[in-house]
Amino acid sequence: MLDTYGWSETLQNLFHGHAARGLIPGRVTVQQRGHYRLVIEAGDVAGELSGRFHFEAEATGYPVAGDWVACTPPADAGPAMIQALLPRSTSFVRREANDGRAQVVAANIDLALLVASLNADLNPRRIERYLATAWESGAQPVVVLTKADMCEDAEPRIAEIAAVANGVPIHAVSAVSGQGIAALAALLTPGVTAVLLGSSGVGKSTLVNALAGQELMATQGIREDDARGRHTTSHRELVLLPGGGLILDTPGMRELALWNADTGLSAAFGDIEAEVEALAERCRFRDCGHGKEPGCAVRAALESGELDAERWESYGKLQRELAHLDRKDNPAAQSEARKVWIHRQKAMRQRAKHRDAED
Repeated sequence: MLDTYGWSETLQNLFHGHAARGLIPGRVTVQQRGHYRLVIEAGDVAGELSGRFHFEAEATGYPVAGDWVACTPPADAGPAMIQALLPRSTSFVRREANDGRAQVVAANIDLALLVASLNADLNPRRIERYLATAWESGAQPVVVLTKADMCEDAEPRIAEIAAVANGVPIHAVSAVSGQGIAALAALLTPGVTAVLLGSSGVGKSTLVNALAGQELMATQGIREDDARGRHTTSHRELVLLPGGGLILDTPGMRELALWNADTGLSAAFGDIEAEVEALAERCRFRDCGHGKEPGCAVRAALESGELDAERWESYGKLQRELAHLDRKDNPAAQSEARKVWIHRQKAMRQRAKHRDAED
């Protein structure tokens, strides 16, 4: 049973210490408001956090769907008590909107299927944000564009996303006509775990049903007035597909705030970074900030269209978001940022005085 859900020799080696304590391994298949379902060697069981584990776990240390845990074997009809969390091979993390803390959305995933609908709500900027977070997670991102049957002219829209995907595979699919489903299913080989990530109403649950060949998840349509979706999935659930792959459905995310995604950002915008690095060699000043400095080759490339202005602006926006998060959580960074701000303000005042003196 555990092998079917991705158990490996690496995990077995990590588990030796827990086995010596009489614990057994399990994988979290459902996580919903503190309640868990686990797959253990004997089958599917309910799971609960032990009091000690609950007390000692940090915010990102609580189990989520996809996690491997060490638990006490269930007695009679009781739950398996989760005692420890095994190290994660990958984790998809976002920043919570309410309190700004890290939230692990999915763990131990191999493929991050970034789902968007081929309708009026398709947004390349949102795809870039998802790509940065997916690359940071350690999983391989794949862009999945759903509802291809409802788009009269899909090719330009697919090309628009390809322009920002930076080489990431793109699959246009339709659960209604079956277009692209077989090609997507071919990625989900036995033991491979994929997670579906995207906004509400893009068709994640419908896609799970199409891949499973049966109605496993409840589904809803989208609103006609703005092409946006309504929440259907209310919890995270790991589903075993007929072909042996595993797919994790997640609730739609209204927003995806970045969390420590510097590496992922560089991977998502590798093309922009390479172009800017080459252009910077032609800037008049070595320390050019690519703002309003004279002789800036980057600004010239933006004005001529040689450098994609929307991609450049998006890259800068996400960089600023990460920098703000770093300053917020890092007192030293806050202090340095204040020094830079003070220096800039003094320089501005000096320039203003100089202009006044000339006038």
